[in-house]
Amino acid sequence: MGNTDGTATRAIHPFLARVQDTARGPLLFDGAMGTLLHMRGDEPMDGCFVALNKSRPDLVSSLHREYIAAGAEAIKTNTFAGNRFQLELHGWGDEVRDLNKRATKLARDAREISGQAVWIAGSVGPTGRLLAPIGTSTVKDIRTAFREQIEVLVEGGVDVLLLETFSSLAEIREAIAAARAVSDLPIIASMTYADDDRTPVGHAPRDVARELTRLGVDMIGANCSVGPQNVTRVALTLRQATHLPISAMPNAGWPANLHGRIVYASSPTYLAAHARQAAEAGVRILGGCCGTEPAHIAAMRQSLDALLALDPQVAKHPNGAAVSITMLPAAEPDAGQGEPEQGSEFGRKLARGEFVATVEVAPPRGLNPAKVLAGALLLKEAGVDAVDVTDSARARLSMSPIATCALIQQQVGIETIIHLTTRDRSLMGLQADLMGAHALGLRNVLALTGDPPSLGNYPNSTAVYDVDSVGLIGILQRMNEGVDIGGNPIGAPAGFTIACGIDPTRDDLHEEACRLKRKIEAGAHFVMAQPIFDLDRWRRFLDLYGTIEIPVLLGVLPLQNTRHAEFLHNEVPGIVLTDRIRQRMADAGNDGRHVGIALAQELIREARDLVQGIYMMPSFGRYEQAAAVLSAIREPVTGD
Repeated sequence: MGNTDGTATRAIHPFLARVQDTARGPLLFDGAMGTLLHMRGDEPMDGCFVALNKSRPDLVSSLHREYIAAGAEAIKTNTFAGNRFQLELHGWGDEVRDLNKRATKLARDAREISGQAVWIAGSVGPTGRLLAPIGTSTVKDIRTAFREQIEVLVEGGVDVLLLETFSSLAEIREAIAAARAVSDLPIIASMTYADDDRTPVGHAPRDVARELTRLGVDMIGANCSVGPQNVTRVALTLRQATHLPISAMPNAGWPANLHGRIVYASSPTYLAAHARQAAEAGVRILGGCCGTEPAHIAAMRQSLDALLALDPQVAKHPNGAAVSITMLPAAEPDAGQGEPEQGSEFGRKLARGEFVATVEVAPPRGLNPAKVLAGALLLKEAGVDAVDVTDSARARLSMSPIATCALIQQQVGIETIIHLTTRDRSLMGLQADLMGAHALGLRNVLALTGDPPSLGNYPNSTAVYDVDSVGLIGILQRMNEGVDIGGNPIGAPAGFTIACGIDPTRDDLHEEACRLKRKIEAGAHFVMAQPIFDLDRWRRFLDLYGTIEIPVLLGVLPLQNTRHAEFLHNEVPGIVLTDRIRQRMADAGNDGRHVGIALAQELIREARDLVQGIYMMPSFGRYEQAAAVLSAIREPVTGD
């Protein structure tokens, strides 16, 4: 909508809207970059930290992600000394564009990996040059250097410009002019103050506030040089002198040299207490400067959240509806930070030694999932621990197992096990699907190679097979370590419980045993066996393999009638029925289904000392038969 004079109304920038939203509390920035790179990367304090965007991008990115995980809502690019004058001191003067561009990409990538909607602030520090007549640099030289850097930051996609740690109003004036010449992004103009509450060149906070307000910046701040006490005091003075939002980003106290390393004394608890004091006094942006680390930011996050909880407020949607506002949740620990997620409840049951039962369901062949959902509900009520969902078994098209599992978990409330094959997905596709599955809350995966398309209803379809089931297990394990197959971080360690398959009926049991070894070494957590009808076959495999190091679920396939038994025995590779079982099914006549249930129950009872659960595969979607078999594992075990 335009104004009555015909001019367009300029919408407030989303970053400014967030800063002004008092119902959400102050916006929390990250902490130091340079001092942390010094500590983590063995870079000397007088080194070129900006150059690490090129030489150590992994380190820079990991620090961004640590701050996001700690609860920061905004992160600064590693470009504080990224102007031409500063880079020339280290021989990098010709790489202003490349180093600043890399920095913005590292920050953006860290945001994408974390999955958090954090703001990216383009950090711009002073040139280190003095203006004439005291120095030799002209106003034009200084403004050109700032413009050169800021143009790259804007092109790189920063959300806000942070002009930080300036001592001189004359120099920051040129940085503001350069920023306004190339962008309309919000500007935070932050100067540094000594312990006498003046900038190093003598400007008082009130004079700074008046001048910066006149220059049209969006926020005014104090950072660096001194600790939380002084910076908080200066910030409150600034607040009294301007209507603009105020930021405060102190050092973690005074620095000290300890055995050649620069250390800072202020603890996370101390910094958090001053953050709360500043927040209560109306400071709208908080964060840290030299010496602050993710632990300081995490403590500040907790302090601000606690303060907000004491005064719960609501914000209004544009339509007037009241909605609760919560602070940005902290991300899961980044790769290499903290303990990985401890898998699924199903995995924990296995770890506790519980005897478990899963039942296989087939996803719908069409668009309607009603039947599979009803089957899953029946199985839940029967006491199943998890439901298996196949992945276009026998290469016949069906609904995505990930979508089907998500529907079952969301609408039925029972854990699922995704059967995921490498047949239809490239390396990229496998990892993309697994990240999506994890985001949907799916944690259990059976890694399979998959039947070739030539067996199914699309024989001309192209199989991918970039990896086999062993390779897929390796991918899952790498994700549990917080990285993809190429070693790139995915934001946090995943929490997959990984299953592998085994066929104890194969002719070449030695090869099957070797593959099982490889699967376990790759990271499998438990084994799901193909169905057997004679436990002697399983014992033969154990005689060859020895003790299996991880839990085993025995495959159980309830027979329907004698025709079903003969079909399996004579036409399905790998399935062999004993003469005794075939005769019992033949003698059962019309009572074949009940005899099939009894045979399955007998097998389960006999196998209880050899396995830790069963994996049932009811034919023709007869889940009620699987439910009937389950009574066997719920009964007390009795001796003969």
